[in-house]
Amino acid sequence: MRTNMKTAAKRMKQRSAGKPDIELGKRIRLRRVEMKISQAELGEKLGVSFQQVQKYEKGVNRVGAARLQQIATALDVPVTFFYDGDNKAREVESLLFLDSAFSLRLLRAYSKIKDQTVQRQLVSLMESIAANEA
Repeated sequence: MRTNMKTAAKRMKQRSAGKPDIELGKRIRLRRVEMKISQAELGEKLGVSFQQVQKYEKGVNRVGAARLQQIATALDVPVTFFYDGDNKAREVESLLFLDSAFSLRLLRAYSKIKDQTVQRQLVSLMESIAANEA
């Protein structure tokens, strides 16, 4: 009986990862992919395995304050990049759509276009297509 009480108390003390951890993980992955760094490479910079990086990105494991600072340094962003605020929440949310291979391909191809006129025409075309889809 006493063992069951200890186990229950221990379970109650543990904090499981939740929605904020999942959102934080998405932002970590977003920046890592944007920098074209593999999970293994990031793990090496942090002194952890790629599996641990994977767990952070999926929100399975929580990221402590010290580890988040290490991640921010490794990914060359301020810690605030990983949080909502400063009216950047919408900007970060809009970037989270990049969490797909097609979106990344599209953005990379667009960023290779040097002619601003062509860039504007492409954006206008895409906006026109999107308006017709709505």
